Amino acid sequence: MATVLNPPPTPPTENRHLDLDMPLVLDGGQMLPCTRLSYETCGTLNAAKDNAILICHALTGDQHVVSNHPKTGKPGWWVRMVGPGKPIDTDRFFVICVNVIGSCMGSTGPASKAPDGEPWGMRFPVITIRDMVKGHIAVLDSLGIDSLHALVGGSMGGMQVLSMAANFPERARAVLVLASTARHSAQNIAFHEVGRQAIMADPEWREGNYYAFGKGPEKGLSVARMAAHITYLSEAGLTEKFGRRLQNRQEKTFGFDADFQIESYLRYQGLSFTDRFDANSYLYITRAMDYFDLAEEHGGMLANAFAKSKARYCLVSFDTDWLYPTAESRNVVHALNAAGLPVSFVELSAPFGHDSFLLDVPALDRVVQGFIG
Repeated sequence: MATVLNPPPTPPTENRHLDLDMPLVLDGGQMLPCTRLSYETCGTLNAAKDNAILICHALTGDQHVVSNHPKTGKPGWWVRMVGPGKPIDTDRFFVICVNVIGSCMGSTGPASKAPDGEPWGMRFPVITIRDMVKGHIAVLDSLGIDSLHALVGGSMGGMQVLSMAANFPERARAVLVLASTARHSAQNIAFHEVGRQAIMADPEWREGNYYAFGKGPEKGLSVARMAAHITYLSEAGLTEKFGRRLQNRQEKTFGFDADFQIESYLRYQGLSFTDRFDANSYLYITRAMDYFDLAEEHGGMLANAFAKSKARYCLVSFDTDWLYPTAESRNVVHALNAAGLPVSFVELSAPFGHDSFLLDVPALDRVVQGFIG
């Protein structure tokens, strides 16, 4: 008889909202009125308010770092890393994660109501990574947190971390960047454009005005997710997990059903994604990532971005990550060296590709715990 293991208890969390009193001024020159920021906290903020850690989420992530996802019921996306006694120890630290503006998990985005009472849709202004960070700063201000013990993020979360460290250098004393980059390459932009075009080619997209019809561009969004998901994995990992094995059959069908396990897996990933994510949010957030170029924001020299920083830094890359390969992290490390800042860097070996920072990599746990202190 199999032993049933109880899942580890979820640490107590609190889900909160902040409604800004003033419009949020955006990099594109527009203002976003009636901005709401949804965020999750875990742990206790001490009297000095100096034990806070801000975790920034990735493209399709959200504020539910440790709490169960309200739509899927799945555990928080980093529950293996955050909690009592874990590398980011909520017995010691007050952890905050803010849902980025433009998203669809409570913060103001294309699916939110505009001042006229109708969904923003494609009237929503184009945003940047730095605009997302402005929202994070507003949340920190509302909590009375002047300086974070640490600022942590992977992938797009790492972009937010670098942007905050550069543009609000006094707000964090330690900066941890996982599997990220200081700018999007042509290849990164190309993959995102394929996804956006898949969404916009779906007739159910309706120029972004699909909210009143009860159905969005699910097929297009699913294809976009499938294409992106491939970039999060490694060839070795795919070969080991799926190879050319057939899906629930002994021979090929000589048709276009999902003959191979990898086909079935990608279709599942695409379809399940449509249940929890808004297609227009996908358009806006990928655009913000594509616009990200930290050096461009600071006169073309990446080292200039960190000229006013006094934080200590740690960057982590993974040897199988071809979306943001190790060279991208080294580029940031060189800039930090040029700025005279304390920085450590490690490339970890893991078979999971870009997604390694989310998965079971014990060496990463040790790096995070050691750096956070």
